[in-house]
Amino acid sequence: MSGQITLPFGLFEVDYTRYSNRQLAAVPLAVLAVSLVVIAGTFALTGTPADPGVEFTGGTELRVAVDAPNDGAAREQIQSAFSTTPESVRSVAAADNTYIVTFQANQGDAPSTTQLENQARQAGFEIRSIDAVGPSFGADTQLLALGGVAIAFLGMSLLVFAMFRTFVPSIAVVISAFSDIVIPVALMNLLGIELSLGTVAALLMIIGYSVDSDILLNNHVLRRSGDFYTSVGSAMRTGVTMTLTSLAAMIVMTITATLFGIQLLSSIGTILVFGLTADLMNTYLLNLSLLRWWKFEGVAR
Repeated sequence: MSGQITLPFGLFEVDYTRYSNRQLAAVPLAVLAVSLVVIAGTFALTGTPADPGVEFTGGTELRVAVDAPNDGAAREQIQSAFSTTPESVRSVAAADNTYIVTFQANQGDAPSTTQLENQARQAGFEIRSIDAVGPSFGADTQLLALGGVAIAFLGMSLLVFAMFRTFVPSIAVVISAFSDIVIPVALMNLLGIELSLGTVAALLMIIGYSVDSDILLNNHVLRRSGDFYTSVGSAMRTGVTMTLTSLAAMIVMTITATLFGIQLLSSIGTILVFGLTADLMNTYLLNLSLLRWWKFEGVAR
């Protein structure tokens, strides 16, 4: 039985018969383990799986225009203008001399929004916008957002088990989807991307992408006639094409948003790029190895 499969666009051919199930699962499981360690470290430090942004901790975000000869001088003016050191200072690429200055409510002696506004005006900054979130409201928002992700994942898991009604193929989808979420969250911590409503939305989108590709693979293997590798090849030609198309679109969006200084879209795009890449690995290595074990060595034999 030939296990050689040609991927879409003639990228390359892969012969699955050359690799054992342990070899196929080793890489995604190792990446998952490292990601869990990163998230555990972040949770120990912050109490959340990723560093929460102003929307979840509460605080104030100012968008100011600074008259300075260069970026370094502008940042020095901003740092010295306020009585409390800003949590972050980000330049807006699409708007010359414009910066987003963030103060978190948990900084201890963080000044009020009125004080920040007065200090910015005294420093000669032009205030473009001010957004403030109360600490209690931010905490409630964080709880609702993370709860939404958990409920979405639980609902997806129940739906998968209801569809396949077989433990191994169902748990393969759940594990792959779990890894698809965990890996981007770990990379968020490493890249300094904060947890916000936008990034939570990106994680919810990843759940959808993951379930789509995993169910496609499982359906072809479990419910279509033909040998195992013929079914896998058919699923891969469709699934990999869809994922690569989405991945290309997300890469373009991320680059464009970064160039124009649209921080939220840049963060969402980055998370989706890593999530879709992880989905390719988990679906066609981890999920496939579990399906093959179940088909030839497990209870389905």
